[in-house]
Amino acid sequence: MLEALEAIVIPFLESLYTAFGYAGVVVAMAIESAAIPLPSELILPFAGWMVSRGLEEPLTAAPWAYWGAVIAGIVGNTVGSLLSYYVGRLGGRPLLERYGRYVLISAHDLELADRWFARWGEATVFFSRMLPIVRTFISVPAGIARMPVWRFTLFSVLGAAPWVMLLVWGGMILGDNWTQVKSSLRGLDYLVAAVLLLLVGVFVWRHLRRR
Repeated sequence: MLEALEAIVIPFLESLYTAFGYAGVVVAMAIESAAIPLPSELILPFAGWMVSRGLEEPLTAAPWAYWGAVIAGIVGNTVGSLLSYYVGRLGGRPLLERYGRYVLISAHDLELADRWFARWGEATVFFSRMLPIVRTFISVPAGIARMPVWRFTLFSVLGAAPWVMLLVWGGMILGDNWTQVKSSLRGLDYLVAAVLLLLVGVFVWRHLRRR
């Protein structure tokens, strides 16, 4: 299934970058950060590969540059994250307040989330930006918990920067073997997914037991 996804995503990214250059990286990262399955583990190393090839950036008529790709990645991450944040804040919060009990989420759970993000929001957003899967979805609970938007944006940028820099650099160093970046992170993907499933299982078990 992962190979089938890559067979679709890679030609899409190639067309996007060839036509729009850095703006294509912004669009792709905004899609990824808005919780749509377009993995940054492909988006950013492919941009690094463009840098390594010295291909021309269509909007500037100059070769692709490392820092240009990094800045585009961070900008796209921030745009998509803010979209997801406001989905959580303006849409998700009212829905959970009204219908959350049907999915085992109570008013008490929302209060706990509010307190968590009030105390640990900066660290949660910062470190989540460096983890596969979690980095894509952390924006929605931050919005639901009504974390102040300026704090959310600041720590999203600070957390995304190392991730973006590392993946672009990996694609640049590996050159034609840039897809190895995704392969090398696959173990981390599985570990994070297993931890998330465990946490969801504990959450459901505790709430069903309480009822």
